[in-house]
Amino acid sequence: MKYRSLALLSALVLSAGLAACSSSGGASDGAGDGRTALDVWLMRDSVSAQFQKEFETGFEKAHPDIDLRIQIQEWEGIGEKVTAALAGNDAPDVIEVGNTQVAQYAQSGGLTDFSDRVGELGGGDWLEGLAEPGSYEGKQYGIPYYAANRVVIHRTDLFEKAGIDATRIRTREQWIAATRKLDGGGTQGIYLPGQNWYVLSGFVWDEGGDLAVKSGGGWKGGLDSAGALRAMDFYRQLQALGKGPKDSDEAQPPQAEVMAKGQVAQIIAVPGGAKVVEEKNPELKGKLGFFPIPGKTSDRPGAVFTGGSDLVVPAVAAHQEEAFTLICELTGDAWQKKLAVAMSYVPNKTTLAGAVADDPGTAAMAAGAANGHATPNTPQWAAVEAKNPIKEYMTAVLTGEDAASAAAEASRTITETLGSDS
Repeated sequence: MKYRSLALLSALVLSAGLAACSSSGGASDGAGDGRTALDVWLMRDSVSAQFQKEFETGFEKAHPDIDLRIQIQEWEGIGEKVTAALAGNDAPDVIEVGNTQVAQYAQSGGLTDFSDRVGELGGGDWLEGLAEPGSYEGKQYGIPYYAANRVVIHRTDLFEKAGIDATRIRTREQWIAATRKLDGGGTQGIYLPGQNWYVLSGFVWDEGGDLAVKSGGGWKGGLDSAGALRAMDFYRQLQALGKGPKDSDEAQPPQAEVMAKGQVAQIIAVPGGAKVVEEKNPELKGKLGFFPIPGKTSDRPGAVFTGGSDLVVPAVAAHQEEAFTLICELTGDAWQKKLAVAMSYVPNKTTLAGAVADDPGTAAMAAGAANGHATPNTPQWAAVEAKNPIKEYMTAVLTGEDAASAAAEASRTITETLGSDS
């Protein structure tokens, strides 16, 4: 692999946040100059070329005994590649994985347990939506890296014309009232496809429910709980205030492209969706704003699904202490602030939300991330998503089927899938 030439960072950046991280020193493996070669896999678009260059320079200056070798991986096919690496003898020392993937890798016994080092990493302030799926059977294997979640992207000009102040929309009731006011005269109050199950999940969590819950030694589908049924009813009310299809999700058709046509007042998406809207319709540039998904009460934003990544260390990795040093740096406050600004990500700690205050979309995302959640923390959840009875359930309700009966059927399917070996 050809490695990038590195530029020097300022002394201020290099010194900030490095005191808690230290390498073991003395080891030599493959660098050819007496240094330890530390192999790291980061995912495509996790870091920009500029950030990577700065981090490599800063890290190696602070730890001259380590030769950092970052390799950018593609998301397609990464699951099989990581599984093979964990089972082999030549695994990289640190791997970035999707936060909901940690359980399936940990189940095999292939990851290093960091439970006794959470304090050193500032784990008390981690975002729950990254930290919780990074654990498995009470042990912490994944270290929160960065997060992203959905917000409401809205047309500021349409809101102004309707006399609506988006900053005052803090509750579901206020959101419904505003959306109802926007819906009419050729404008959709909101474009919400019928199968956006990530959005429904947030409403379920707001109601105290979950997609599946632990029951005895296994898992049980939770869509038929009273809270989950209330969540589906709210989704139905909101979805009706637009012309979103009842039988497809946000990708079919791409909802940002629908909004770009000019007849949609709101969509629920990651902030980057606004850039797509503007690219498709330059006339909307400067006319898009953001606010967190409203909650049941004004004192807390609505729950959201937290996407993002954790960092893990293979149990067979040759340089465990150096790997921890890398994680300590990359997930520490100084570099987290820089990463958040450079990539418009949510930092891994609630205490760092202020780092993105000057970016409206990311700031709204960070506010929502404080109430972030993840899908049920079981290695079999991927099999549920493959079948996705949640989508079928949502369409059934939105097309007039009895919600309780449809929820019971979907919950049975989830229970069966989580109890299988598939």
